[in-house]
Amino acid sequence: MKKSIFLFAMIATFFLIFLAHAQQTPEAKKVLVVYYSYSDNTQEIAKYIQDAVKCDIFEITPVESYPEEYQECVQRARKEIEAGVKPALKAKPEKLAEYDVIFVGSPNWCSTIAPPVATFLSENGLEGKTIAPFVTHGTGGKANCFTDMKKLAPKSAFLKEFAVAGKEAKEAKADVEAWLKEIGF
Repeated sequence: MKKSIFLFAMIATFFLIFLAHAQQTPEAKKVLVVYYSYSDNTQEIAKYIQDAVKCDIFEITPVESYPEEYQECVQRARKEIEAGVKPALKAKPEKLAEYDVIFVGSPNWCSTIAPPVATFLSENGLEGKTIAPFVTHGTGGKANCFTDMKKLAPKSAFLKEFAVAGKEAKEAKADVEAWLKEIGF
């Protein structure tokens, strides 16, 4: 009798552990990809993520668009970054509170995230969310992008980040899929 009670208790414990683990897997979580893209490189990575994870996607759009001419864009971005400007956004994702995991993508601008991404991170109450950050870059690599994201969302958990050169974004699908697998998706 004691053996059967013990066996039942062990089976019940393993079952509860299995259920708890199943609830924590990324598949059981509601996922959103949020990104800002100036030259479509970051958008390319965002769409690879959306296709692989089968989740919602939202493009961050500033109220005042950045200049199309590259040097003008760089000048404006540098001024905003140096002044700590967080530009107004046209909209924010609907029902953001319902998402558990948020992929956040940005180009590397002046060794940090683009100001519209800084606005999104600082204004949307991401406490308790899990953030999977990704960046595209010219020759600057990840620079301070991920460190700065963490500063703007200090009460969020962060998964391992992903960075890719913008010129390689269109051919990065396999790299994105490998990263997704590594972080549990």
